[in-house]
Amino acid sequence: MDQIILFDGLCHFCHGSVQFIIKRDSTCTFAFASLQSKTGKELINKYNIPEDTNSLVLIDGDSYYVKSAAVLRICQKLRAPWKLLSFFRIVPSSIRDFIYDVVAKNRYKWFGKKEICTIPPPVVRKRFLD
Repeated sequence: MDQIILFDGLCHFCHGSVQFIIKRDSTCTFAFASLQSKTGKELINKYNIPEDTNSLVLIDGDSYYVKSAAVLRICQKLRAPWKLLSFFRIVPSSIRDFIYDVVAKNRYKWFGKKEICTIPPPVVRKRFLD
C-alpha cells in the first residue's frame, strides 16, 4: 500500500467514506488509520501534521494533504467514474475547502458520532494500521 489515509474513527460519515474508498480502491493503494489510534498519532507526529487538524489526511510519500486536496487525490486513485472528480482540482482550494469545512464542522450533527472506533471485518483488516 502506497498511501495512508487518516480519518476520524468516531465519525459515522468518515467511517462511511472509508468503506466507500475500500470498495472502489481495486488496487489496494490505500492503508487506513484513525486519527485517534496509536499509529494515527505517531504519523501525525512523524509528518508534523498540526494536532488540531480537523480533516481527512492523505499521506503520500514524504508529503501529506488535507481537506479537499486529500479528497481529490484519493478520488484520482479510485476506479471510474470516481476518478473523474479529481477534475475539481481546477477549482480554487479556498472554495473547495470552504465546502469541506462546512461538512467537517457539522459531520457529528448531521451523521452522528460513535463512542468507539469500529473494528473492520477480517477481509479488510490488513489494510488498517494499528
